[in-house]
Amino acid sequence: MDARDTELKKELNATLQARRELGEEYESALVDSFLEKVDQRIDGTVERRVRRQFAEQQMVVARDARSPRATDSWGERFGFGIVSLVLAVPLSAIGVGVAGLPGLIVSWVGIVGVNAVQAARTNPSLFGGRRHRSSQGGDWED
Repeated sequence: MDARDTELKKELNATLQARRELGEEYESALVDSFLEKVDQRIDGTVERRVRRQFAEQQMVVARDARSPRATDSWGERFGFGIVSLVLAVPLSAIGVGVAGLPGLIVSWVGIVGVNAVQAARTNPSLFGGRRHRSSQGGDWED
């Protein structure tokens, strides 16, 4: 039994005891008082649930707003690829000029790494990233 249920049971017992002591002429007022307490309890529970669900919806909206899919267009991805290839030419030349073949390999590993990070950012499921799942909670949980 929940502590709130115990408290409500005590309130009911107190109301019944007061009815016995005061008589039937106060029965309506006592019942109204008890129902008001029950109503407040229900209102509090509903309010907590609504606030929780609203907060969960705001979290989902915030995650979707931050989602790269929602903000990155095909043009942005295409532009990133073009800029990456354009910068690859001088980076390759600098790598070969400074360190020969190992310099070229290091520069291309960096270029591929930057593009892999960009691809993972725009498409999280591409490299086994997590997918968004909706909440499975029921309406009757408190």
